[in-house]
Amino acid sequence: MDTVETVLGPVGLAELGPTLMHEHVFVLDQEALQNYGHAWGASYWDEDVGVADAVAKLRRLRGSGIRTIVDPTAPGLGRYIPRIQRVNAEVDLNIIVASGVYAFLELPSFLAYRSDDALIELFVREIREGIDDTGVKAAFLKCAVEEHGIIADVPRILAVVAATAVETGVPVMVHTNAPAKTGLLALDALTKAGVDPKRIVIAHMGDSNDLEYIRAVADTGASIGCDRFNIEHFNPDANRIETLTALLAEGYADRVHLGHDAACFFDFMFENPYFADEHADYLHISTKILPALLEAGVTQAQIDQMLIENPQRFFSR
Repeated sequence: MDTVETVLGPVGLAELGPTLMHEHVFVLDQEALQNYGHAWGASYWDEDVGVADAVAKLRRLRGSGIRTIVDPTAPGLGRYIPRIQRVNAEVDLNIIVASGVYAFLELPSFLAYRSDDALIELFVREIREGIDDTGVKAAFLKCAVEEHGIIADVPRILAVVAATAVETGVPVMVHTNAPAKTGLLALDALTKAGVDPKRIVIAHMGDSNDLEYIRAVADTGASIGCDRFNIEHFNPDANRIETLTALLAEGYADRVHLGHDAACFFDFMFENPYFADEHADYLHISTKILPALLEAGVTQAQIDQMLIENPQRFFSR
């Protein structure tokens, strides 16, 4: 197919342009808001203020030359499509959204007590018909294999995600833990279930500087997510740039996805000292990382491949 579904409808792959492949708009758990919203005084969320803030930030991003973002906010992270629609109505930006589920160990009860066939049916519906009654179709699937590995409900999640991917032809993004090298576990499970590794991106590979591990993932044909620039907690940018430059020199440019894993609002960072030093910035790659890569000898052709060609190929069918 030569189009991909976005919040505003199908878009030609050639129209995606420069694309950030892992960016959230909101990470906002409605249940948490209902129960803890006023725990620190005034509510930490105001819908009109939050939407206006997102519109302003995404307009700046669009003004920088980025034309598309891929938002992997699956259920489990607070996905709420009507809020994204409200933002996108005010911003000339392609936003690609996900089906699937984000869970490290357990499915939420709403899904856990349903059959595998029922879960596959839900995910397929989101891809072919739309998410709930929004009319917005998901263009990829999201799941996770964290440091715990493939235990508890994770085998079941991977199985239903793989079955959905095989039936619909959409690609899969997997949140992984770089120190635990769970990207290899995820790849093994998904490919054994019939998913072509070329249709898989292993997210957060940029948290690792272990070239042997990164090569092992990339050599399967899977894409590698260098998608947490500006998150120093997991890996300083200087190390990320050095590792990425080495990978590009070895010929892996056709398998790299770039992103920040940023958001306009993260609810779990509010009043949380653990994240006091985190300042999400959608412009960081454009203003800081790309100039640093060029200075390190990366070519503009390689940058275009990562930002333009790789996203188009990932969403082609």
